[in-house]
Amino acid sequence: MKSGTRFPEQNVVANTAPMPPSPQAIFAQPSGKYSDPSMVTVTGATEIIEMDRMRKLIAKHMVDSKHTSPHVTSFAEADVTNMVMWRTKVKNEFEQREGTKLTFTPMFVECIANVIKRFPYINCSLEGDKIILKKDINIGMATALPSGNLIVPVIKGADQMNIVGLSKAVNGLADAARNAKLKPEDTTGGTFTLTNVGTFGSLMGTPIISQPQVAIMAVGAIKKRPMVMEGPDGDTIAIRHMMYLSLSYDHRIVDGSIGASFLTEVAKEFEKWEINKQWFHYL
Repeated sequence: MKSGTRFPEQNVVANTAPMPPSPQAIFAQPSGKYSDPSMVTVTGATEIIEMDRMRKLIAKHMVDSKHTSPHVTSFAEADVTNMVMWRTKVKNEFEQREGTKLTFTPMFVECIANVIKRFPYINCSLEGDKIILKKDINIGMATALPSGNLIVPVIKGADQMNIVGLSKAVNGLADAARNAKLKPEDTTGGTFTLTNVGTFGSLMGTPIISQPQVAIMAVGAIKKRPMVMEGPDGDTIAIRHMMYLSLSYDHRIVDGSIGASFLTEVAKEFEKWEINKQWFHYL
């Protein structure tokens, strides 16, 4: 970030409301021997590193989220062969014409935004005993920083953008995050979050919800696998590009039927991506 730019604490990972003291704390009192956390014994080849401010905020938000929301995670598998083939076919022309790279992230965001419209309780928050349904679909994308920390810039009005607009928004926010040029408003207002754990080779993940949102999706690495394909002449074996999806959701609001149905619909949206989709018709 530019010198002098400060982000509100709740914007580093999520827009988190102040949390009440956890009732579990009374069962977690350490013994007198370990009552002073500043007393650390170093033996052998050990190095003590103080958390930087951002890491402390991330740690706090992760713990607060787990204390706030009863997390449930559902998993699904998606055949993304059409997505892979379409991107391979158009990515060079796309970059030449638009001046920005075509990655999978804007494709995922487009599909997710389309499905969110049919599942309003995925795009909400909870304030006391009131459920706040959000009309805007603002999708945060978890972004790893060179320091190893994490920040979540937000694509505002994701459902109103075409693939060109989404690509420019995704790449612009990611570049700004990596170069410390995000503005405070770039990290606020998210209603749903996407994290791509596949970037680092993971097949799947169990992400922690960004408060006060109620759901977060992780997409894993795309891998080629032999799959059984049903056809008019019977079953055949084909090599397909497969991906695991996972959705962590707040069970106070989102029941398993809604969470699983939403995840299944996202997987279907990925699978039915049109291999001959004419992206330039959006212009």
